[in-house]
Amino acid sequence: MNILAVGAHPDDIEISCAGTLSKLKQAGHHIVLCHACKGDKGHYTIPPEELTEIRRKEAQEAGAVIGSEVISLGFGDGEIIAENQENRMTFIDLVRYARPDIVITHAPNDYMPDHIAVSQLVFHATFFATLPWFKTNHPAADKVPGLYYMDNLSCLGFEPTFYVDVTDHLETKLDMLRKHQSQLAWLKEHDNVDIVDFVTTLGKTRGIQAGCAVAEGFVQHLVWTRPNAVRFPV
Repeated sequence: MNILAVGAHPDDIEISCAGTLSKLKQAGHHIVLCHACKGDKGHYTIPPEELTEIRRKEAQEAGAVIGSEVISLGFGDGEIIAENQENRMTFIDLVRYARPDIVITHAPNDYMPDHIAVSQLVFHATFFATLPWFKTNHPAADKVPGLYYMDNLSCLGFEPTFYVDVTDHLETKLDMLRKHQSQLAWLKEHDNVDIVDFVTTLGKTRGIQAGCAVAEGFVQHLVWTRPNAVRFPV
């Protein structure tokens, strides 16, 4: 299967679903990691141009841990707008490029505007990518993929409908996350969060709910025209 994971910033995917992606990759599925934004404004002192390159390298190193493809859509932080047709076309072309069976992205009620915008754009694009009269660099997709929302991190307003046991993949997930050293420092300075400890705690919490040691939780977007019987092949 082709799996496309779309996060707003470098490290979002690693925080919320890298254990599942590691498990899928190990099982032989093709993984594409995409961050929509460059991560260019998440620092107190490093200027955006320099930070963009740092975050790009960190994202590539994280993806290399599981041998996945990593791409960026190149939006500036805080500059991604869902109700913009040009932005929609960019996301449509992304879906057509990846031709996914399953797409993973942010929950619609995530905590910050870029995440919410990406969630909305992915929802639009996964349907519109199949309509041939939207012209982009790649031909129309031949099917609407399954759509899953990854954890919004707070356990508030997010009740998983699907869990993945990632007990054996926690260390790989944390290894991927630790590649984002500039992000780890930023989250500590800006939000007073040790994100590695935070992610471990959340994984154990979801594990209690799922009946295993460590889990990642998802909500499947169940609507007509979606392949609602499609599940993560793990």
